[in-house]
Order: sequence, then C-alpha cells, then structure tokens
Amino acid sequence: MAEYRVTGLSPVVIAELIAEVGPLWHEQHQARLAARPRQRAVGAGAKHRFVFLDRLLATLVSLRHGTTHDVPACWFGVDRSTITRAIGEVRPLPAQRGCTVARGIRLRTLAEVLEHLGASDQSGIIDGTEIRVRRPTAGRKDRDKFVSGKTKQNAVKSMVLTDAEGRVLFCSPVRPGSCADITQARQLGLVKLLSEGPFVEILADAGYQGMGAQTGGRVVTPPHCKFKKDAPAWYEEMHERQRKTHSSRRIRVEHGIAHLTNWRALSRHLGRREHMSDIVQAVAGLLSHQQTATLPGSRPA
Repeated sequence: MAEYRVTGLSPVVIAELIAEVGPLWHEQHQARLAARPRQRAVGAGAKHRFVFLDRLLATLVSLRHGTTHDVPACWFGVDRSTITRAIGEVRPLPAQRGCTVARGIRLRTLAEVLEHLGASDQSGIIDGTEIRVRRPTAGRKDRDKFVSGKTKQNAVKSMVLTDAEGRVLFCSPVRPGSCADITQARQLGLVKLLSEGPFVEILADAGYQGMGAQTGGRVVTPPHCKFKKDAPAWYEEMHERQRKTHSSRRIRVEHGIAHLTNWRALSRHLGRREHMSDIVQAVAGLLSHQQTATLPGSRPA
C-alpha cells in the first residue's frame, strides 16, 4: 500500500505526512468524542481496528486513483461506510497544509504566494482548470450554473498559480463551471493583492485580458490584434511571433495542471461537489510536497 504507484507519494513523504497529520487527527478525534454527552468515559469501549495509518492510506488511494470506497474497504477488511467516514475525516487535514516550496516552508494563502514570488524575484503563471462533476438533480434552482461555457459539461473550476518552472504554488477553492476565469481571480482578491503588494509579473492567457490595466501591468496577457481585417503582412507576422513568445513562457502552468489531473480524483469527480475544494487543495499540497522531496539536496543529510 505504501508503494509509490499506489499512493503517488514516496515512503519518505508518507512518513512525514504521518508525523504531521497524525497528531492533528487524534486531537480532532478526541475533541469530537468529548463534544457530545456520553455515558462512558472518553477512551472506554471497543478500540478502533481501523487505525490512523490505514485511514491515511485509504485517503491517499482514493485521491490518487479515484476508486470507489468499496475497493479500499475490501483491502482493509472494513465496511464501505467506515472508509467513507474515515476519508471525510482525514481529507481536510492535508488540504490545510498548503503547498510546499522548500523543506519546512509552505504557502497557504494567495497573499503568501505573491510575497514569496516577489521576494525571490520570480514570475508567476495563472490559469483555470475545470473538473467534471455530476449533474445537479432536476428541479434544483441553480442547476445551470455548473455548466461550463467552454466544455459544455457540468464542472467546477479552480484557479491554479505556478512558478516559472511549473511547480504548483496555489490552488483556489472551486467555483461553479459557469464562473469566468477573470471573475474568479477578482473574487480571490488578486487585483488588490497585486496592486498593493510587491511587483510580481503574472503571466495569463486571453481569459484574463483586462486585469493588466487594473494591476499596473503586473498581469501580462497575449497582445490584442489591432486590425480586425486586412492586417498588413508584417503586422500579422509580428503579432503571431509575440503570441508564440507569450505562449511558450506560460506553457509551464499547463504542465503543472497536468501533474494535478494525474490524480484521478481531479479528472472526474462522481461524489459530492461540496468536497471538491478540499480534494483540489489536498492534491496540490501532496503533489508539491512530493516534488520538493525529489529535488536535489532537499533531504536532510
């Protein structure tokens, strides 16, 4: 179960995850036991056969491969409802860890990411990624808001921010698929953070055109074509060259998103849409931790 192909994480990263998340889960578990009226003392009664390590591994397998809960239930010899409850308890904990950029250094908010990029004199790249979800039930008032205008499918959307090398630094909570990329960025406060914070160059695609003027040129988008028709040949050549140059600089964000969607839970989600924010942020945090652990010189001597 701890093999890389099963969980997507090396044994070293899993060990670090157990050491960090384990105490948080036990503290949360004890608080949950003490929060309700009891006829027995906390700790009395039958003990868990499904220990925290198994709960964590079941959660990692669910995120990595998107399996139904029946599969880990057969592996661990417990009921499917036990797996569902365990994953629901464990999944928010890695989602709260943020993205790892160096050993012991994590970025949890968009403001921290922009401050890190400014301090290290790096450029950032943003883009939106869509995850297919189940269609809302018939008769629901806001049923159509999950339909993406781009893919014409029911989806939720998250804004991903990477560095110039394509390493994921931030994944936002999800929004319904009908939300435009630029609208989501504004709702996250990106315009204000860029305007009031250190100078950071953010590369974006045409979906974010208009933010450059609002942020003093900090958001760089592909150039507009100034001719609607009958453009001179020299201008078409120059415009195409500029667009290709911009595209080649921001292509790394697509590589970062591809690494995210290798985790099957983000390729298509068949569970509750309410869990998608935790799933996206948990996968981003785990992926960044694994990428940092594999960098040369990142492990302790």
